[in-house]
Amino acid sequence: MITVSTEGVCGSSLAEPLQKGYRVFARKYRPMTFGDLVGQEPVARTLINAFKTGRIAQGYMLTGVRGVGKTTTARIIARALNYQIPGEPDAPCAVMERLGVHCSAIMESRHVDVIEMDAASHTGIDDIREITDRVPYKPVSARYKVYIIDEIHMLSTQAFNGLLKTLEEPPEHVKFILATTEIRKVPVTILSRCQRFDLRRIKIEALCDLMRSVLLQEGLEAEDEALLLIARAGEGSARDVLSILDQAVTHSGGRVEAAHLRDMLGLVAPECVIGLFRSVVEGDVKRALIDLRAHYDRGADPVIIISDLLHFVHLVMRIKYVSSVVDDRSLPELERREASSLSSRLDVRFLSRIWQFMIKGIDEVCNSFSPLASAEMLLVRLAHLSDLPTPDELIRKLKDDLPPSVSGAGNCHGRRAEGVHDMPSSAAGSQGASLSQAVPIIPFSTNRQDASSLSVAEAGLFSFKDLIALAEENRDLRVQDFLKKDVRSVHFTYGHIELELVKGASVSFLEDLKIKLKKWTGIGWTIIRLEEGGAATIEEQEKKKRLQLWTAAESDPQVVRLLTLFPGAEIVDVCDAEVSSAHQETL
Repeated sequence: MITVSTEGVCGSSLAEPLQKGYRVFARKYRPMTFGDLVGQEPVARTLINAFKTGRIAQGYMLTGVRGVGKTTTARIIARALNYQIPGEPDAPCAVMERLGVHCSAIMESRHVDVIEMDAASHTGIDDIREITDRVPYKPVSARYKVYIIDEIHMLSTQAFNGLLKTLEEPPEHVKFILATTEIRKVPVTILSRCQRFDLRRIKIEALCDLMRSVLLQEGLEAEDEALLLIARAGEGSARDVLSILDQAVTHSGGRVEAAHLRDMLGLVAPECVIGLFRSVVEGDVKRALIDLRAHYDRGADPVIIISDLLHFVHLVMRIKYVSSVVDDRSLPELERREASSLSSRLDVRFLSRIWQFMIKGIDEVCNSFSPLASAEMLLVRLAHLSDLPTPDELIRKLKDDLPPSVSGAGNCHGRRAEGVHDMPSSAAGSQGASLSQAVPIIPFSTNRQDASSLSVAEAGLFSFKDLIALAEENRDLRVQDFLKKDVRSVHFTYGHIELELVKGASVSFLEDLKIKLKKWTGIGWTIIRLEEGGAATIEEQEKKKRLQLWTAAESDPQVVRLLTLFPGAEIVDVCDAEVSSAHQETL
């Protein structure tokens, strides 16, 4: 009698009788029972309880990333549905300690009643019609006819629609098991007809236990550090991990060692990554470039080097806030110790800037015609970060360097290397134009008390700007644009408007404006159109004021100094300081 694994490692003893000859680890040690599934205990527990209580659905949807066991779980479900031992009760069973009549054929995907279809290569309605036409016929030898459709998201819209009715009400002898890596591409109508199971990425500890079990049964040995490297390279995929392990065994000739594995995968030793990070932090460009070139000459991929460096930056930052990471045994001891030491010495803002530079830089390295050159340029930029001031330090320095007589009255929104977006600016006295005389952002008359606490309708209408604000409050963009661009105000009182229209403006829109104003205010309005005498439109006034602000900002001493300090920087927007602060207060 073969016992079921209770620690989540695959039962290879069940797999061995299926096929003789050499097989890769990923196939040889494929799970055969629910208890053998690695890292999927919640899914296994739910399915086992479903079989025990007889609550077996007509359709299952298995989703997850590559290599977490979707197809394997589907075959195990098919095996449980058709599990049969001569002389024992004839019913589905989730506890399968021995090979049944149909087990070998099902797990090897050659059973006549368990039909596996790859939807990536059979995407059309004709492929689904073949299934629906055969569904009414009972299984040949097994208890259930089971259809396993892998990569179900690849089906066409017609194919999905053709499957709907059969999937919702199949005959009692038919079960559907669907699998996909792209669950969002599956129509809701399909999902609603299935029980969904999300297979998770497998944890590093579970993957290491799996590899130790495989090596023990193979009579092989491996360093713990090597197993950690393989588990991290597998990114939560059991199939990827076993494939890398299989290759590593062949590469090493027996004992799997971390040094051999790094040569095989082009990885960099942790001490090398840490040394590179120290060079960057200390601003030692020469040492960083020499180390990078040395790693490259030994066969390391620049993309992998920068990626490992990025992971180490994340580890240093994470330790600052989650101290328990230091005890995470899935990480090499050297990385944990050095990251903890650096985390206590480096500032969060500095680490954040390094992260931002590297996130953008790694794309350059990946897509560059010369990854090594791009990686070197990225390290140069990172090394110089230690010399650059933070945004608040730069603002403080600029303020300290300016004479006391200069006062900021406006805001200049610009662009610079360190991400400073707002710098105070002041109008030059010789210009005679104060930046504080800008058109207010809050379109209410200043003769009203506490206007910001009232709605436009409650406070009353005293000017064309109030009228535009009323249209904005009622979300009528047509009226807003008409009043701002097409109307020259001659005289305005509550309920009475005299205006001049710009050339080409719609005269008929005045009737619509009357209707809107009566709806919004509750009274009828008189609108008189004149041929001349109107002032500039609101839009023209705003453009004129903006030009005055821009001219004043360009001559502001502080702005001139900022543009000199950062060659290539430019003014992209200007607004009035008082208006900006008032607007922020209202927000």
